[in-house]
Amino acid sequence: MLKKDNYDYVIIGSGFGGSVSALRLAEKGYSVLVIEKGKRWEAKDFGQSNWNLKKWLWFPQIGWYGIQKLTAFRHVSILSGTGVGGGSLVYANTLPKPKSAFFNHGSWAELADWEKELNPFYDTAWKMLGAAKNTKLCPADLKILEVGKQMGLDSTFEPTKVSVYFGEAGKTVKDPYFDGKGPDRTGCTHCGECMTGCRHDAKNTLDKNYLYLAEKLGVEILPEHEVLDIIPQGKNGENGYEIVFNRVTAFLYKPKTKINAKGVVFSGGVLGTMKLLLKIKNKRLPNMSNRLGDMVRSNNESLIATTTVDSNLVLSDGVAIGSILDVDEHTHVEPTRYGKGSGIWRISMMPMVTEPNFFLRMLKMPFIPLSMPIKWIRGMFVRDWGKSTIFLLVMQHLDSTLRIRLNIFGRMKTGIDSGKAPSAFIPEAHAFAKKYAKAINGIAQVILMETITGIPSTAHILGGACMGKDKDHGVIDSQNRVFGYDNMYVFDGSMISANPGVNPSLSITAISERGMSLIPNKSK
Repeated sequence: MLKKDNYDYVIIGSGFGGSVSALRLAEKGYSVLVIEKGKRWEAKDFGQSNWNLKKWLWFPQIGWYGIQKLTAFRHVSILSGTGVGGGSLVYANTLPKPKSAFFNHGSWAELADWEKELNPFYDTAWKMLGAAKNTKLCPADLKILEVGKQMGLDSTFEPTKVSVYFGEAGKTVKDPYFDGKGPDRTGCTHCGECMTGCRHDAKNTLDKNYLYLAEKLGVEILPEHEVLDIIPQGKNGENGYEIVFNRVTAFLYKPKTKINAKGVVFSGGVLGTMKLLLKIKNKRLPNMSNRLGDMVRSNNESLIATTTVDSNLVLSDGVAIGSILDVDEHTHVEPTRYGKGSGIWRISMMPMVTEPNFFLRMLKMPFIPLSMPIKWIRGMFVRDWGKSTIFLLVMQHLDSTLRIRLNIFGRMKTGIDSGKAPSAFIPEAHAFAKKYAKAINGIAQVILMETITGIPSTAHILGGACMGKDKDHGVIDSQNRVFGYDNMYVFDGSMISANPGVNPSLSITAISERGMSLIPNKSK
């Protein structure tokens, strides 16, 4: 039950941008409501593995309200997060700062000296998220280093900076981050379960920092609700906005609720923000830029599962991503793990074939297992797939862009915006995966749809409401304000206006911190 029906700001989504916005607006004296589609989770609520589909997957049509959402499009398949805390519940904790190329490329490049401008906000983001250098390199990380040495690249290997409280494993202490104002934290056990929801209170998810502190300042969070419509009051929203929403988890009857706000912040992630804005643009927001949905980036990623047949080699130990290796100036590799018992992905795996042509790929595929039949049989039927498997997450700075639009049925679809379509066949990724599979005495596989269709997967979809010098070049300005409307902002992955080539959560946080710093305190 809401405390009132009129707020200074309504924030749509509680991921990195939404959480930063909630706290900073509250500190400036504004009344704030955060509307989140997903559920509120506590450590005890998460499933023990990703086989617990009801707690892991978001599929509301059949009553699954988990933290991981899977969405397939013509050009890319997307993994995203849901729940109070957004993607922080399911992400791999990793907080790298992009290299200089990110700040000097894309539609935002000429709007500011971004690398210099954002430096202090990256520091703030690291502090708020409790970032720390990974304290324990586990077997999967050491194998990355081993392959790096073989390639003469061991100097580029380093432990990751992650949003995890290490402390003493399993020991609970009073808040170590915010002078006792935050929640208790428990030392990481290096169980590898970060991406199925941390059951040990070691992962510094957004509900443990930004959102926790925001609620203490009076911010209201409304989970399990989805915004359906936004109606400007006045031509440009100068008199505020009416927000219409309903309860996602209601079984049959879903009555609509209406509230009013002076300002709106879009923070639903690319899929959430694009879906809502594209739906209402023509009817409610005709002044919005026609670049809405353009310049969408997949971070040029590849996800390759490598499974060892050595029963003594435990690849699940560690934080979700404990290390990173630069393969070249454009390409980075991170070993990404699930915990023991989390083997749901094994049912979707096919042999990795480095062949863009569909017919040749189908011809070559059977010969890969036949080349090492005993190893492949053992690899496909290992007892504990989560324990024995590492996903190699490969990301590149290299750029190509998609566009998102709505089809005649009101569903989102993708098209090519510029450059080549994203590919599941990144040569550097496949070459490294073969070396890594050999190092762990294992096999390399990819998601079935990649093998059959050639469509890649990404956990880091970005863009769609990019920055530009005006509405002909972007959807928002350099202060994250939507062109054409008063007091309307975008703070989430859809604002990212170039390809970071690394995990983007830190950059979303830093850019949001910078944007929020430019909003004045509420006048009394």
